[in-house]
Amino acid sequence: MKTVLVVDDSHIMRNIVKNIFADMKIPCQYLEAADGKKAFELLEANKVDLVFLDWNMPEMDGMEFLKKARSIPDYKGLPIIMVTSEAAKYNVVAAFKGGITDYILKPINEKIFREKVSEIEF
Repeated sequence: MKTVLVVDDSHIMRNIVKNIFADMKIPCQYLEAADGKKAFELLEANKVDLVFLDWNMPEMDGMEFLKKARSIPDYKGLPIIMVTSEAAKYNVVAAFKGGITDYILKPINEKIFREKVSEIEF
């Protein structure tokens, strides 16, 4: 069974992501974190197959998490989808340069979410 890590400081957003993903009928278990620091601890303690990552969080933000994860060889190929309200072009470019797999803007459009997840092999 696949393991999906959902990282967002909003419990409501974590639930929205999990519910949309669950509706896609992909069997998995979920791990949740409200900040990048806790998320990285979960990543190191578990085999994670996919990460949904918010940008703006306390402790360690999404970009810090991304840079740290991509600096470790075991996580270079890990699919990480940024789910954020950061819509500025320079933020999107920075995220892709940092190694993000894909980028979904909040509020989440369920159709776009499904399309982007379907493009990822994990």
